[in-house]
Amino acid sequence: MNISNVVVVGAGAMGNGIAHVFAGKHFNVTMVDINQQAIDKGLATIVKNMDRQVAKGSISEDDKTKALSFLKTSTDLQEAVKSADLVVEAATENEELKKKIFRDLDAWSPANCILATNTSSISITRMAAVTSRPGKVIGMHFMNPVPVMKLVEIIDGFGTDKEVSALITDLSKKLDKIPHTVQDYPGFIANRILMPMINEAICALHEGVGGVEEIDQIMKLGMAHPMGPLQLADFIGLDVCLSILNVLHSGFGNPKYFPSPLLQNMVAAGHKGIKSGQGFYVYTPGSKDLVVAPAFAK
Repeated sequence: MNISNVVVVGAGAMGNGIAHVFAGKHFNVTMVDINQQAIDKGLATIVKNMDRQVAKGSISEDDKTKALSFLKTSTDLQEAVKSADLVVEAATENEELKKKIFRDLDAWSPANCILATNTSSISITRMAAVTSRPGKVIGMHFMNPVPVMKLVEIIDGFGTDKEVSALITDLSKKLDKIPHTVQDYPGFIANRILMPMINEAICALHEGVGGVEEIDQIMKLGMAHPMGPLQLADFIGLDVCLSILNVLHSGFGNPKYFPSPLLQNMVAAGHKGIKSGQGFYVYTPGSKDLVVAPAFAK
């Protein structure tokens, strides 16, 4: 099967990054979202990120112009997927929402179209079960920021065809990514290992073992992590971290995955990290200074 027409569902941080990467490799890609405001914001982010690539010399201005010529946008999902070879769903990390999208994709896309999800933790098998094509449903978990990060975590559902898995693995390589295939269990590999570490860092903060800066600096200087776990949680989104931990806790029934009460309170208060302007740190537009949030300042 030849994949040339790709639809990305969602124009948020992950969706626009995925669309950016496909367009950059000259796949015909349509980025879909529910309203034009979301589309405009996602498209502006793509242009901004491509401008950054031009400034760094990784692509030319002509490369940018050509890449953008392969990118279309739409608010009509049904129309967009009519001729799709591959759909990559990158909606909010909510299982019921994703299942609804997959039911619609199954009804509206061609029978041979592969349905992929960028979920970071939710069962591929359960999403596949709401379609009539479980063999053509697969996880394609990109890392954020998508244009920069090399890994694509490929997740085979219980019924994913081997040919589909091989095709998506090869496709990831064509995107200049490094794919690694794992099986469909809560959190897969990346977040099954990452989220307990982030949760433990939040627990250590909550218990007063160390402050925000101490925890992050110890992990950066002592473990060679490029970003401390609390800053990373802000970057991912504290609401996303909470959702993934809930999936892990529910899926395994193991108390070690229970999300920190501090994390739960911060999300309830709307302190979700970079996306809300405040998490463990305060984020001011245009500033690169890392300022500890008032709640955690000494």
